[in-house]
Amino acid sequence: MSHDATLIDTTSMDEAVAMIRAEFSEGPSGGALFDVMLGGTKRLFGCSSDCYTEEAARDISAGPIDMATSDQRRFLCSYLELAWGRGPRSIEAEAAVAWHLLRDDLEDLLLRLCAPDASGRIRTGACANAGDWIAPVRMCATYNADARDIARDLALSWLQRHDKEMVSRNAGLSLEALRARVETAPAGARVPLKGGSERAHSLSRETVLKALATPPSALLEALEAAAAPDEAWRAAEPRAREILALTSEIAETGEGPPTWQVHTDTRAHVRFLRKHAPFHVRRLASGGVILATHPFRSLWPLWVDALFSLGLMP
Repeated sequence: MSHDATLIDTTSMDEAVAMIRAEFSEGPSGGALFDVMLGGTKRLFGCSSDCYTEEAARDISAGPIDMATSDQRRFLCSYLELAWGRGPRSIEAEAAVAWHLLRDDLEDLLLRLCAPDASGRIRTGACANAGDWIAPVRMCATYNADARDIARDLALSWLQRHDKEMVSRNAGLSLEALRARVETAPAGARVPLKGGSERAHSLSRETVLKALATPPSALLEALEAAAAPDEAWRAAEPRAREILALTSEIAETGEGPPTWQVHTDTRAHVRFLRKHAPFHVRRLASGGVILATHPFRSLWPLWVDALFSLGLMP
């Protein structure tokens, strides 16, 4: 916990909150350093978080609340001890193993930041393999407290790319207000977006407006359908699950074949993840929704396929 340019250690949540509030009484921001036990892999990670007053947040590209891990490469499972068993080594399977291990932790961190309780005070948030809050469709994961507001991701992306405005300035607006902002753009206006399929490298004003007018249930169903893994990923899955099961068994029993250190951030691994890592559409019991993919990829290809399936892209 930072306070008066010093570090104060505490294990009390109440004390931590009190110290952050004290920082806000003296300036426009407050911050903390803390350890988090990740829900998926049960790994313990050091994290840092900063939060800003509403006035200060207008000039912060990362958003009014920001959280980061202290060891990005370890968080991304860049180094793993895996058991190959009798099967051959497979770059594709190793990449799939890394994503299996990472996915739950990634979503867990996003939920801890955006929805630590049932208040719904934070409408939306996102995660990226970078420090800035850019267009949501270019991020690797987004959170919306209300799944009926899923088109917010498109509207915020449009305003960030077309109007060159920081996402944090518009993230809390209602869908009606966002629609009004998009409508002010000239008819036929488009913004470039890299990373999509060959069918679409840009987003149009008309597509965003059509999406905002589409029933949210139809948008979510289209996103879920578009999230189906591709053929290359399905081919890698059986070997990946075999490696995961054997590695887990050795970790529990201490017996089995030797394990080998695997680097999953090589050019070949990264290339496969960027092209084939699957998407996950997770509907939350709270009524919210998370869209996620590997941090080496963006959500834009998912949106492209969903929008095409609904006939919302020309």
